[in-house]
Amino acid sequence: MDTTPATTDLTTTLARLRAAQQANVPSYTQRMDDLKRLRSAFKARLETLIAAMNADFGRRARADCILGDAFTVLADIDHIRAHLHGWMRHRRSLADWLFWPATTEVRYQPLGVVGVISPWNYPVNLALMPLSAAIAAGNHVMLKPSEHTPRTSDELKSLLENVFPADRVATVLGGADVAATFAALPFDHLFFTGSTAVGRKVMLAAAQNLTPVTLELGGKSPAILAPGYPIATAVERIAAGKFLNAGQTCIAPDYMLMQKESVAPFVAAMQRFIEQRYPSLASNADYTSIINEGQFQRLCGYVDEARAAGASVIELAQGDAAARVFAPTLVIDPPQYLAVMQDEIFGPILPIVTVDSVDAAIDFVNARPRPLALYHFDHDRARTERVLEHTIAGGVTVNDAVLHIAQSNLPFGGVGPSGMGHYHGREGFLTFSKQKPVLYQARFSSMKILSPPHGKLANFVLKFLSR
Repeated sequence: MDTTPATTDLTTTLARLRAAQQANVPSYTQRMDDLKRLRSAFKARLETLIAAMNADFGRRARADCILGDAFTVLADIDHIRAHLHGWMRHRRSLADWLFWPATTEVRYQPLGVVGVISPWNYPVNLALMPLSAAIAAGNHVMLKPSEHTPRTSDELKSLLENVFPADRVATVLGGADVAATFAALPFDHLFFTGSTAVGRKVMLAAAQNLTPVTLELGGKSPAILAPGYPIATAVERIAAGKFLNAGQTCIAPDYMLMQKESVAPFVAAMQRFIEQRYPSLASNADYTSIINEGQFQRLCGYVDEARAAGASVIELAQGDAAARVFAPTLVIDPPQYLAVMQDEIFGPILPIVTVDSVDAAIDFVNARPRPLALYHFDHDRARTERVLEHTIAGGVTVNDAVLHIAQSNLPFGGVGPSGMGHYHGREGFLTFSKQKPVLYQARFSSMKILSPPHGKLANFVLKFLSR
């Protein structure tokens, strides 16, 4: 193992957190108090955090901050506190009939110390929601927030230091080198949110210690527009999900699948939507900037390549390169080899791919890596059921976009290249808990009759069991 000062410091921090957690496993009362104090401190610092996010992005719409980073965290903590007592209760039952009168139970125990690596696109939500779940399960936590939102990361560190003792939650700041060292630590569980490419590296680093991982990744999330669905309604809902945070959302609709006759009215309706909702885009405080110049140029590259390949590119407003304001842009039937159809876009570019039918759309989706989200717009229940049954995605919203992520009673997570494992609500509690199975043998054990030497009764039972 690397023995640089950074590695030594992180190893020491992990050892301190683990020793404290083992010496005093957090009780229900402590967990509830921790979450209560976290909520109160978060609410008190909300405006400071919003200002920090705004500064990090250059311009972050206040609604994006509230909906994406404030409401979600507050609602999640409230849901956890309302249900934690029931989640922690041991689940008791009779043993399988052969072993009666023995009984069984499942106990939920904290794993120990959880590492959380959070990204820049929702820098508060994606740090505090896994942290809250880990605290609810009785763990101590090391958090590594993104270096791409340094002001927000500083504020998160200050917030958490004011809520938790240093041996219960520790926040580690630094760049990619620190993140790589962090991922290689022997945590009891490692939770990572970010790109699929980096997720592979995180999983490889964690494998050296056999550290269990939850990977919340991304991918290309399709939206299917079925014939007959009202196009104006579809546009309004798709645009709301796509242009939230200027498309810098892991579950944003990444591309559209629709029949050819729907394309022209869809484009016209999207143009009207943008003109009505985002007038004077370059100076519109309701529209978020791209996080940094590198990401902005990456998006420009997608559009330039599409134009060079002869695809129809429609910019729906006037952006501002100096302020990293990237205009909502449609790309009609781009060739599949283009980067815009290969990479997760993570920006306000929406390719439209024409297909002959919903069945053809299903085939298109299934020919590609499994996405983090899928959106189907249709009033035909049988057709909708066919899409749900014949595609696999991390999560689905029918007749809207992104809203499944905000449901406390639904698990959230990817599948295959879009991630592994779940959290949110009870799923987060389970992710960061060891479900310990226990069997209680009774004074009389039915197994005694199967002990050698095997007589007539034992042989009768054995014959019965192998019938």
